[in-house]
Amino acid sequence: MRRGILSLLAVVMFIGMFQDSEAFFGKKKKQDKKFVLITMDSLDEHWQSVKKGAEEKTEELEGVELIFKAPEGKVDPNEQIKMVTDAITQKVDAILIAPSDKFALTPVVERAAAGNIPVIIIDSPLDSDRYLSFIATDNYAAAETAADKMAELTGAKGKIGIINAQPGSGTTISREDGFKDRVASEYPYMKITAIMYSNGDEDKASNQAAEILTANPDLVGFYTGNEGSTVGVARALTEAGKAGKVKLVGFDRSGNIMRGIEEGVIDASMVQNPKQMGYKAVEAAYNFITDGTEPVKYIDTGVKVVTKENIEDLK
Repeated sequence: MRRGILSLLAVVMFIGMFQDSEAFFGKKKKQDKKFVLITMDSLDEHWQSVKKGAEEKTEELEGVELIFKAPEGKVDPNEQIKMVTDAITQKVDAILIAPSDKFALTPVVERAAAGNIPVIIIDSPLDSDRYLSFIATDNYAAAETAADKMAELTGAKGKIGIINAQPGSGTTISREDGFKDRVASEYPYMKITAIMYSNGDEDKASNQAAEILTANPDLVGFYTGNEGSTVGVARALTEAGKAGKVKLVGFDRSGNIMRGIEEGVIDASMVQNPKQMGYKAVEAAYNFITDGTEPVKYIDTGVKVVTKENIEDLK
Protein backbone atom coordinates (compact mmCIF):
# COMPACT_ATOMS: atom_id res chain seq x y z
CA MET A 1 0.00 0.00 0.00
CA ARG A 2 2.78 2.38 1.03
CA ARG A 3 4.69 1.54 -2.15
CA GLY A 4 1.57 2.39 -4.19
CA ILE A 5 1.15 5.74 -2.46
CA LEU A 6 4.80 6.61 -3.06
CA SER A 7 4.45 5.67 -6.71
CA LEU A 8 1.37 7.85 -7.02
CA LEU A 9 3.19 10.77 -5.39
CA ALA A 10 6.08 10.32 -7.78
CA VAL A 11 3.72 10.43 -10.74
CA VAL A 12 2.03 13.58 -9.41
CA MET A 13 5.40 15.26 -8.84
CA PHE A 14 6.52 14.28 -12.34
CA ILE A 15 3.38 15.73 -13.89
CA GLY A 16 3.81 18.89 -11.85
CA MET A 17 7.39 19.27 -12.94
CA PHE A 18 6.37 18.71 -16.56
CA GLN A 19 3.61 21.29 -16.32
CA ASP A 20 5.98 23.82 -14.71
CA SER A 21 8.56 23.09 -17.35
CA GLU A 22 5.96 23.44 -20.11
CA ALA A 23 4.81 26.73 -18.66
CA PHE A 24 8.38 27.90 -18.39
CA PHE A 25 9.36 26.94 -21.90
CA GLY A 26 6.05 28.17 -23.27
CA LYS A 27 6.69 31.56 -21.72
CA LYS A 28 10.18 31.61 -23.10
CA LYS A 29 8.87 30.74 -26.53
CA LYS A 30 6.32 33.55 -26.38
CA GLN A 31 9.02 36.05 -25.49
CA ASP A 32 11.45 35.22 -28.26
CA LYS A 33 9.95 37.43 -30.98
CA LYS A 34 12.16 40.45 -31.52
CA PHE A 35 11.15 43.26 -33.88
CA VAL A 36 13.44 46.16 -34.82
CA LEU A 37 11.91 49.51 -35.83
CA ILE A 38 14.29 51.81 -37.72
CA THR A 39 13.17 55.33 -38.63
CA MET A 40 14.94 58.17 -40.44
CA ASP A 41 15.61 60.04 -37.21
CA SER A 42 14.31 60.28 -33.66
CA LEU A 43 13.87 64.06 -33.60
CA ASP A 44 10.71 64.80 -35.59
CA GLU A 45 7.36 64.23 -33.90
CA HIS A 46 6.37 62.27 -36.99
CA TRP A 47 8.82 59.49 -36.13
CA GLN A 48 7.93 59.60 -32.46
CA SER A 49 4.31 58.99 -33.51
CA VAL A 50 5.39 56.01 -35.64
CA LYS A 51 7.23 54.66 -32.60
CA LYS A 52 4.23 55.25 -30.34
CA GLY A 53 1.91 53.35 -32.68
CA ALA A 54 4.34 50.44 -32.89
CA GLU A 55 4.66 50.36 -29.10
CA GLU A 56 0.88 50.39 -28.62
CA LYS A 57 0.44 47.35 -30.87
CA THR A 58 3.37 45.60 -29.20
CA GLU A 59 1.72 46.04 -25.80
CA GLU A 60 -1.41 44.32 -27.13
CA LEU A 61 0.58 41.25 -28.10
CA GLU A 62 2.30 38.57 -26.06
CA GLY A 63 5.99 37.90 -26.25
CA VAL A 64 7.11 40.63 -28.66
CA GLU A 65 10.08 42.84 -27.86
CA LEU A 66 10.27 46.07 -29.90
CA ILE A 67 13.68 47.68 -30.35
CA PHE A 68 13.68 51.26 -31.65
CA LYS A 69 16.66 52.61 -33.57
CA ALA A 70 17.35 55.77 -35.55
CA PRO A 71 20.42 57.66 -36.77
CA GLU A 72 21.57 60.43 -34.47
CA GLY A 73 21.47 63.00 -37.28
CA LYS A 74 18.68 63.87 -39.68
CA VAL A 75 19.91 62.00 -42.75
CA ASP A 76 22.22 59.02 -42.56
CA PRO A 77 21.42 56.07 -44.82
CA ASN A 78 24.81 54.54 -43.99
CA GLU A 79 23.83 54.40 -40.33
CA GLN A 80 20.53 52.77 -41.28
CA ILE A 81 22.43 50.20 -43.34
CA LYS A 82 24.52 49.35 -40.29
CA MET A 83 21.37 49.00 -38.19
CA VAL A 84 19.76 46.60 -40.66
CA THR A 85 23.00 44.64 -40.94
CA ASP A 86 23.14 44.35 -37.15
CA ALA A 87 19.51 43.20 -37.07
CA ILE A 88 20.33 40.48 -39.61
CA THR A 89 23.33 39.36 -37.55
CA GLN A 90 21.18 39.26 -34.40
CA LYS A 91 18.63 37.14 -36.32
CA VAL A 92 15.66 39.29 -35.34
CA ASP A 93 12.18 38.11 -36.28
CA ALA A 94 11.15 41.20 -38.25
CA ILE A 95 12.56 44.49 -39.47
CA LEU A 96 10.31 47.55 -39.77
CA ILE A 97 12.08 50.39 -41.56
CA ALA A 98 11.52 53.85 -43.04
CA PRO A 99 14.34 54.06 -45.63
CA SER A 100 16.03 57.45 -45.79
CA ASP A 101 17.33 56.59 -49.27
CA LYS A 102 15.27 54.32 -51.53
CA PHE A 103 18.35 53.12 -53.43
CA ALA A 104 21.03 52.91 -50.74
CA LEU A 105 18.93 50.71 -48.46
CA THR A 106 17.85 48.29 -51.18
CA PRO A 107 20.78 45.81 -51.06
CA VAL A 108 20.74 45.32 -47.29
CA VAL A 109 16.94 45.01 -47.14
CA GLU A 110 17.06 42.41 -49.91
CA ARG A 111 19.73 40.59 -47.90
CA ALA A 112 17.38 40.49 -44.92
CA ALA A 113 14.55 39.17 -47.08
CA ALA A 114 16.86 36.51 -48.54
CA GLY A 115 17.56 35.43 -44.96
CA ASN A 116 13.83 34.92 -44.39
CA ILE A 117 13.47 37.96 -42.13
CA PRO A 118 10.13 39.67 -42.88
CA VAL A 119 10.65 43.32 -43.77
CA ILE A 120 7.93 45.95 -43.47
CA ILE A 121 8.61 49.26 -45.24
CA ILE A 122 7.15 52.33 -43.52
CA ASP A 123 6.47 55.85 -44.81
CA SER A 124 8.97 55.96 -47.68
CA PRO A 125 9.39 53.49 -50.57
CA LEU A 126 12.27 51.18 -51.43
CA ASP A 127 13.65 50.46 -54.90
CA SER A 128 12.72 46.80 -54.59
CA ASP A 129 9.71 44.56 -54.04
CA ARG A 130 11.51 42.24 -51.61
CA TYR A 131 9.41 43.25 -48.64
CA LEU A 132 6.27 41.98 -46.98
CA SER A 133 4.23 45.21 -47.04
CA PHE A 134 4.63 48.94 -47.64
CA ILE A 135 2.64 51.06 -45.18
CA ALA A 136 2.49 54.77 -45.97
CA THR A 137 0.65 57.81 -47.21
CA ASP A 138 0.08 58.02 -50.96
CA ASN A 139 2.61 60.83 -51.10
CA TYR A 140 2.22 61.59 -54.79
CA ALA A 141 -1.54 62.04 -54.43
CA ALA A 142 -1.09 64.08 -51.25
CA ALA A 143 1.34 66.37 -53.10
CA GLU A 144 -1.22 66.85 -55.88
CA THR A 145 -3.71 67.89 -53.22
CA ALA A 146 -1.14 70.31 -51.81
CA ALA A 147 -0.74 71.88 -55.27
CA ASP A 148 -4.52 72.28 -55.54
CA LYS A 149 -4.57 73.98 -52.14
CA MET A 150 -1.74 76.31 -53.13
CA ALA A 151 -3.60 77.24 -56.32
CA GLU A 152 -6.70 78.00 -54.25
CA LEU A 153 -4.71 80.22 -51.89
CA THR A 154 -2.79 82.15 -54.58
CA GLY A 155 -5.39 82.45 -57.28
CA ALA A 156 -3.43 79.87 -59.28
CA LYS A 157 -0.73 82.33 -60.31
CA GLY A 158 2.67 83.54 -59.15
CA LYS A 159 6.06 82.21 -58.09
CA ILE A 160 6.32 79.23 -55.75
CA GLY A 161 9.37 78.05 -53.83
CA ILE A 162 9.80 74.43 -52.75
CA ILE A 163 11.82 73.34 -49.74
CA ASN A 164 11.83 69.58 -49.40
CA ALA A 165 13.52 67.08 -47.10
CA GLN A 166 16.07 64.37 -48.05
CA PRO A 167 16.87 64.41 -51.79
CA GLY A 168 17.33 60.64 -52.02
CA SER A 169 14.24 59.67 -50.06
CA GLY A 170 11.38 58.07 -51.96
CA THR A 171 8.97 60.17 -49.93
CA THR A 172 10.75 63.37 -50.94
CA ILE A 173 10.72 62.36 -54.60
CA SER A 174 7.00 61.53 -54.57
CA ARG A 175 6.05 64.71 -52.74
CA GLU A 176 8.08 66.82 -55.12
CA ASP A 177 6.95 65.09 -58.33
CA GLY A 178 3.29 65.09 -57.37
CA PHE A 179 3.33 68.83 -56.70
CA LYS A 180 5.37 69.74 -59.80
CA ASP A 181 3.35 67.50 -62.12
CA ARG A 182 0.06 68.91 -60.86
CA VAL A 183 1.25 72.49 -61.32
CA ALA A 184 2.53 71.72 -64.82
CA SER A 185 -0.70 70.06 -65.93
CA GLU A 186 -3.32 72.24 -64.23
CA TYR A 187 -1.89 75.64 -63.31
CA PRO A 188 0.02 77.29 -66.19
CA TYR A 189 0.27 80.63 -64.39
CA MET A 190 1.99 79.19 -61.34
CA LYS A 191 5.77 78.97 -61.65
CA ILE A 192 8.10 76.94 -59.45
CA THR A 193 11.07 79.24 -59.14
CA ALA A 194 13.36 77.38 -56.70
CA ILE A 195 13.76 73.92 -55.18
CA MET A 196 16.01 73.30 -52.19
CA TYR A 197 16.55 70.42 -49.75
CA SER A 198 16.82 71.02 -46.01
CA ASN A 199 17.21 67.38 -44.94
CA GLY A 200 14.38 68.16 -42.54
CA ASP A 201 16.53 70.57 -40.55
CA GLU A 202 14.54 73.59 -39.32
CA ASP A 203 17.49 76.00 -39.25
CA LYS A 204 18.61 75.03 -42.74
CA ALA A 205 15.06 75.35 -44.08
CA SER A 206 14.72 78.79 -42.50
CA ASN A 207 17.96 80.00 -44.09
CA GLN A 208 16.99 78.55 -47.47
CA ALA A 209 13.59 80.26 -47.31
CA ALA A 210 15.25 83.59 -46.49
CA GLU A 211 17.54 83.13 -49.49
CA ILE A 212 14.63 82.40 -51.82
CA LEU A 213 12.66 85.38 -50.50
CA THR A 214 15.61 87.69 -51.09
CA ALA A 215 16.03 86.46 -54.67
CA ASN A 216 12.28 86.53 -55.33
CA PRO A 217 10.59 89.45 -53.54
CA ASP A 218 7.41 88.75 -55.52
CA LEU A 219 7.16 85.13 -54.30
CA VAL A 220 3.55 84.17 -53.49
CA GLY A 221 3.98 80.80 -51.82
CA PHE A 222 6.15 78.06 -50.32
CA TYR A 223 5.48 74.35 -50.51
CA THR A 224 7.37 72.26 -47.94
CA GLY A 225 7.83 68.51 -47.80
CA ASN A 226 8.08 67.57 -44.13
CA GLU A 227 7.84 68.77 -40.53
CA GLY A 228 11.28 70.36 -40.23
CA SER A 229 11.01 72.15 -43.57
CA THR A 230 7.54 73.46 -42.76
CA VAL A 231 8.51 74.78 -39.33
CA GLY A 232 11.71 76.33 -40.65
CA VAL A 233 9.96 78.17 -43.49
CA ALA A 234 7.26 79.38 -41.10
CA ARG A 235 9.99 80.93 -38.95
CA ALA A 236 11.59 82.64 -41.98
CA LEU A 237 8.26 84.11 -43.06
CA THR A 238 7.63 85.45 -39.56
CA GLU A 239 11.11 87.00 -39.35
CA ALA A 240 10.71 88.57 -42.80
CA GLY A 241 7.33 90.06 -41.91
CA LYS A 242 5.65 88.02 -44.64
CA ALA A 243 3.58 85.63 -42.54
CA GLY A 244 0.12 85.36 -44.08
CA LYS A 245 1.24 87.29 -47.16
CA VAL A 246 3.37 84.50 -48.66
CA LYS A 247 1.27 81.36 -48.48
CA LEU A 248 2.71 78.23 -46.90
CA VAL A 249 1.43 74.72 -47.61
CA GLY A 250 3.38 72.02 -45.79
CA PHE A 251 3.43 68.44 -44.60
CA ASP A 252 3.07 66.65 -41.28
CA ARG A 253 1.72 67.39 -37.84
CA SER A 254 3.55 68.66 -34.78
CA GLY A 255 2.94 71.12 -31.98
CA ASN A 256 4.83 73.81 -33.89
CA ILE A 257 2.91 73.17 -37.10
CA MET A 258 -0.43 73.27 -35.31
CA ARG A 259 0.52 76.56 -33.65
CA GLY A 260 1.64 77.92 -37.01
CA ILE A 261 -1.74 77.11 -38.51
CA GLU A 262 -3.60 78.69 -35.60
CA GLU A 263 -1.46 81.85 -35.89
CA GLY A 264 -1.98 82.09 -39.65
CA VAL A 265 1.67 81.57 -40.60
CA ILE A 266 1.03 78.12 -42.09
CA ASP A 267 -2.02 78.05 -44.35
CA ALA A 268 -2.38 74.28 -44.67
CA SER A 269 -0.58 71.05 -43.85
CA MET A 270 -0.96 67.60 -45.33
CA VAL A 271 -1.35 65.60 -42.12
CA GLN A 272 -0.55 61.91 -42.25
CA ASN A 273 -1.31 59.14 -39.79
CA PRO A 274 2.16 58.03 -38.62
CA LYS A 275 0.79 56.33 -35.52
CA GLN A 276 -1.17 53.96 -37.75
CA MET A 277 1.96 53.25 -39.77
CA GLY A 278 3.77 51.95 -36.70
CA TYR A 279 0.72 50.09 -35.38
CA LYS A 280 -0.05 48.33 -38.65
CA ALA A 281 3.62 47.49 -39.27
CA VAL A 282 3.87 45.53 -36.02
CA GLU A 283 0.48 43.94 -36.66
CA ALA A 284 1.44 42.83 -40.18
CA ALA A 285 4.76 41.33 -39.06
CA TYR A 286 3.22 39.53 -36.09
CA ASN A 287 0.36 38.01 -38.06
CA PHE A 288 2.71 36.77 -40.75
CA ILE A 289 5.11 35.20 -38.25
CA THR A 290 2.45 33.58 -36.07
CA ASP A 291 -0.05 32.26 -38.59
CA GLY A 292 1.35 32.96 -42.04
CA THR A 293 -1.17 35.68 -42.88
CA GLU A 294 0.28 37.83 -45.64
CA PRO A 295 -0.75 41.51 -45.55
CA VAL A 296 -1.62 43.39 -48.70
CA LYS A 297 1.45 44.71 -50.47
CA TYR A 298 0.50 48.37 -50.02
CA ILE A 299 -1.49 49.89 -47.15
CA ASP A 300 -2.49 53.55 -47.54
CA THR A 301 -2.84 55.21 -44.13
CA GLY A 302 -4.41 58.35 -45.61
CA VAL A 303 -3.88 62.10 -45.38
CA LYS A 304 -5.98 65.06 -44.20
CA VAL A 305 -5.68 68.68 -45.32
CA VAL A 306 -5.56 70.66 -42.07
CA THR A 307 -6.28 74.39 -42.09
CA LYS A 308 -7.32 77.00 -39.54
CA GLU A 309 -10.94 76.16 -40.34
CA ASN A 310 -10.76 72.48 -39.37
CA ILE A 311 -7.83 72.32 -36.95
CA GLU A 312 -10.17 71.74 -34.02
CA ASP A 313 -11.02 68.32 -35.50
CA LEU A 314 -7.50 67.15 -34.62
CA LYS A 315 -7.63 68.18 -30.96
